[in-house]
Amino acid sequence: MNLNLDLQLAFEHSDTPSLQQFELWASSVLADYKDDAELTIRIVDNEESQYLNHQYRGKDKPTNVLSFPFEAPAHIELPLLGDLVISAPVVCAEAKEQNKSIISHWAHMVIHGCLHLLGFDHINEAEAEEMEAIEIAVMTQLGYNNPYEQQ
Repeated sequence: MNLNLDLQLAFEHSDTPSLQQFELWASSVLADYKDDAELTIRIVDNEESQYLNHQYRGKDKPTNVLSFPFEAPAHIELPLLGDLVISAPVVCAEAKEQNKSIISHWAHMVIHGCLHLLGFDHINEAEAEEMEAIEIAVMTQLGYNNPYEQQ
């Protein structure tokens, strides 16, 4: 798979993964669906995450990952998937609260977000089960634990 990843560090945190790690995680999940893909991953603080979450989802709090799929005009094929916005403070706090390694939680957020960019969702139980099964398979393939099991 050919991945063009634009990593934007609007907020730097000591536990922020490298560009190569983000590329590995994204390409691991996207390879089954795309030959070529372009996406942006933007690492932000809680303030930007909360603003975007409020603006686009009506939830006035920061969140771990927001997915903004790109929708091309009809009949135009582009490899652009969209943008992921990840709050470093939320990811690190959740990892600690859930007793998970920070790096595995970062991987999970990228995989989860990429699946949203591909059109997967977890609004109803059937969709959630399908999405979670893919997340678990990719995480396991990468050597991480099932992100939905208590550690």
